[in-house]
Amino acid sequence: MKAKSNKGLFLAILGTVFFSTSPVLTRMVHGIPSQEIAFFRMLLGSLFIFTASRISGVNLMLQGRDIVKFGFYGIITALHFLFYIESVMFTTIAHSLSLVYTAPIMITLLSGIILKEKIPRKKYLGILVVILGVVILAGFEPVLTKKMILGDVFALLSAFCLALYSLAGRRERDAYPLLKYVFWVYFLSALFLFLLSLRNFVMPSGLSQWIPLILLGLLPTTLGHTLYNAGLRYIHPTYANLISTQEVTGGIILGILLLGEVPSLNSIIGVLVMFAGLYWVLSDVG
Repeated sequence: MKAKSNKGLFLAILGTVFFSTSPVLTRMVHGIPSQEIAFFRMLLGSLFIFTASRISGVNLMLQGRDIVKFGFYGIITALHFLFYIESVMFTTIAHSLSLVYTAPIMITLLSGIILKEKIPRKKYLGILVVILGVVILAGFEPVLTKKMILGDVFALLSAFCLALYSLAGRRERDAYPLLKYVFWVYFLSALFLFLLSLRNFVMPSGLSQWIPLILLGLLPTTLGHTLYNAGLRYIHPTYANLISTQEVTGGIILGILLLGEVPSLNSIIGVLVMFAGLYWVLSDVG
């Protein structure tokens, strides 16, 4: 059990390393609508997974009865991205980031109800400390407008979809091979995003647009989300999602190295608080 838990923690950490490339790569894409960026990210991710499955000999065929279920998984994945994008348009990044990362609380509650998997009560404090660290890092401000409240609602919906996405990966861990599971989730998510992007679709042109899009499909999606889903097969989804909050920390580090963006004092304090909470929750997992 301990060996499986350690494997799950390692996979979730490695996945988060690749997650961390998402903010920087997204910033590098210019002239493409946000929904379309999400579409290309998931489409290219599914193509990379398709290639990997062909090489490894994994059969991707679905039974007819599974299509509706995977359609739902694809939609909640797409909605997670869409609600996050919309939240940033209506509220501040601080509000959006802080509220999206309430997902671990939702996962903890829903996994106990749906999957009958609970975590020790003593770890609840650590979860709250991690979220407090995100709030400090983001510089959460109390001033609200009607527009910001709408954005905050979108952020909470994004968190809820992320929680459902995590629970789905955990629930199906024994039912499908990993590559088969993530291929259909990514591909059907891309299909849904494509339908939403049709009205103002802009075809990428030139390497300056294609390279970051391809890297978005490869690094945070094919590697990041797939490793995250692999980790869900070995550890409680709350633990995997708490680790994924460190996408923020990785993004800060990459921002320093690639964009020259020096973090503020509250960002540094927030990261340290997050690490303290993570240590509390994960120190004796398994």
